Amino acid sequence: MQIFVISLGGSLIVPEEIDTGFLEAFKKTILKHKSKKFVIVCGGGKTARKYQNAAKPFASKNDLDWLGVYSTRINALLLKSAFGSSADEKIIEDPTKRIISKKSIIISGGWKPGWSTDYISVLLAKKLKAKEIINMTNTDYVYDKDPSKNKDAKPIKCTTWKGYRALIGKKWEPGLNAPFDPVASKEAEKLKIKVFVVGRDLNNLENLLNGKKFKGSTIL
Repeated sequence: MQIFVISLGGSLIVPEEIDTGFLEAFKKTILKHKSKKFVIVCGGGKTARKYQNAAKPFASKNDLDWLGVYSTRINALLLKSAFGSSADEKIIEDPTKRIISKKSIIISGGWKPGWSTDYISVLLAKKLKAKEIINMTNTDYVYDKDPSKNKDAKPIKCTTWKGYRALIGKKWEPGLNAPFDPVASKEAEKLKIKVFVVGRDLNNLENLLNGKKFKGSTIL
C-alpha cells in the first residue's frame, strides 16, 4: 500500500476560526483514495498563535512550545473526529514509537518542546520509509521572499534543500511562519526526502496524489 505523509498546516485548519468547510472537503478528498495509506500531521494554526502571543510577556520559551504542542493535538483530535471510524482511534504524540494500525488514516499532533510538526512529519516519513512529504500550507509555492510583505515575491517551482535553507535561515522559533521549518528541512535533506509545498486547493492535492501535474513547489 502506498503511504503518503501529509503535513497539514494549522493555517488551513484554523486560519482565523476553525474552517469546518475545508476539513469536510479535505476528508472527502482523502477518502476517495481507498488503496492508499495516509499519515496526517496537524499544525497549530491561529489557535497556537493566539495562546503564544497572549503568553509571550510572561511565559518561558518552553511554555510557548508546549502551548503550540497542545494546540496541534486539539486540531489533530478535531480532524480524527471528522474522519470518524476511517481513522485510527489513537492520535500519535510520540513519532519515535512503533506505529501499529490497520486503519488507512493515522492522525498525529505535536510531540514535545523544540520540535515542530514539520519535523514530526519527517520523523514519521523516516519510520515508514516514505521518501515524499506533502506539505499543505497557506501559500501555493515557496517564494524568494515573504509574499505577504513583498508584492514582487516570485514563486520557486523547484529548488534544492541547500537553496531552500538559504532562504529561510537556520533557527526555529515557536510560531515560526515558514513553508517548511529549518530544523525539519535539515533532517529532510539528510534523509533525501522530497517535499511538495502546495496550497489549500484540494483539486490540486488530488492531482498530486494521482501523479498528475500540480501547482506548487518541489524541494529535493
